[in-house]
Amino acid sequence: MLTLRGVDKVFANGAQALAGLDLDVREGEFLSLLGPSGCGKSTALRMIAGLGEPTRGAIAWRAGRPEVGFVFQDAVLMPWASVFDNVWLPLRLAGQSRAQASPKIEAALDLVGLQGFARAYPRELSGGMRMRVSIARALAMRPALLLMDEPFAALDEITRQKLNDDLLRLKQELGATVIFVTHSVFESVYLSDRIAVFSARPGRVTAEIEVAAPALRNDDFRLSQTYAQACRSATDALHAAMGEA
Repeated sequence: MLTLRGVDKVFANGAQALAGLDLDVREGEFLSLLGPSGCGKSTALRMIAGLGEPTRGAIAWRAGRPEVGFVFQDAVLMPWASVFDNVWLPLRLAGQSRAQASPKIEAALDLVGLQGFARAYPRELSGGMRMRVSIARALAMRPALLLMDEPFAALDEITRQKLNDDLLRLKQELGATVIFVTHSVFESVYLSDRIAVFSARPGRVTAEIEVAAPALRNDDFRLSQTYAQACRSATDALHAAMGEA
C-alpha cells in the first residue's frame, strides 16, 4: 500500500524523532509499530496520515492516498455533542447533511456495539464506550487504511482485551489495512500479522516479526506456544533495539 524510505523527522526545536526509517505497509495487513515511549512511532503514524511531512526521505503510495481513518490515544470527543454528532463530524466536514449521513452513522455505531447510544453524551459513557465512539467516527467514512495511536493504553486490562477482539472482528468485516501503535509486546502479538520494532529515539525499524496465527484470535491463542514464542521474539528484538540485549 505504501513505503517509507530514509525518513527523518527533526522538529523546529532540534529534537530528532526519526532517523532513516524504512517501512513497507502491505495492503490488508494488521501492522503494529512496537517500541518504547518517545521513539517516534506516533510521529511516523501522523506523517502517514498527512499530519506532518518528513524532514528527509519519502513516503510513497502505490495507488494514491486512500481514505484514512485516525483513532487517537484519547477519545477526543466533543463533550457538548451527542454520540451521533461526534460520529457525524468527518461526514459533516465532507459536506454530508445529518439526513444523508444518518445511515452511515448508524452502521458505524452498530459495528462497534453502540446501538441505542446515538443520543447519549460522552460524560454518560465509560472509557471503553468513549473509545468505541472514537473508532466509530474513524469508520464512518469506511477508510481503506485505519491508523490507531495507542487507543487502548488508558483502559483496564479486561476492557482492553475485549476491544482487541472487537478490533480484529472489525478488520475482518471491513477488509481495511490497520497500522497500530503500541508499546505493549503482548498486545502487538495478539493483534498483528506483522510487528515492526522501533529503536529508541531517534526511531528506526530494527526488526520485523511475522505472527503466524489465524486472523481471528481468542483466549486460546493467548495460551498457545505460537503466542509465547512470538512474545519472546518481540521482547528480545525490543531489548536489542534499546541496547539491552
